[in-house]
Amino acid sequence: MLRVGFNVAYKMQLLPMREVRKVKVALTVWKNRISPVFDSAGLLLVAEIEKGSVVSRYYEPLNAELPFSRVSKLSKLGVEILICGAISQFFASIIGARGIRVIPFIAGDVNQVLDAYLKGSLLMPSFQMPGCGMRRRKRFRGGRG
Repeated sequence: MLRVGFNVAYKMQLLPMREVRKVKVALTVWKNRISPVFDSAGLLLVAEIEKGSVVSRYYEPLNAELPFSRVSKLSKLGVEILICGAISQFFASIIGARGIRVIPFIAGDVNQVLDAYLKGSLLMPSFQMPGCGMRRRKRFRGGRG
């Protein structure tokens, strides 16, 4: 059931952000790329988006030792969408329960990923983590892993 949630959130957030209200998007960062695993990420790029453009962006440390403090940090920052690499079902569940949409299994340069998100083109194979291609995502829908 959680995996279906991954798929739905992933597909919903691939549309270009043309909303009037501001939206905060957080991307996990490691060496200027999307961090391969959310569970051990140490840095976030937080971008405020309005009308399809980034109006502000800043880096925020994610050095939380306790699992729930990682999630609390996202909530305190007002993050509505998290773009990350792999993420454990444990974190995905708690983050989703807080109303934060997760776009998992993304890889690449953090600036290019943010730009692709704004354009609605994160489905491009160049932004998919190796081994997490479209065929795998389609299998998620069936509840098998």
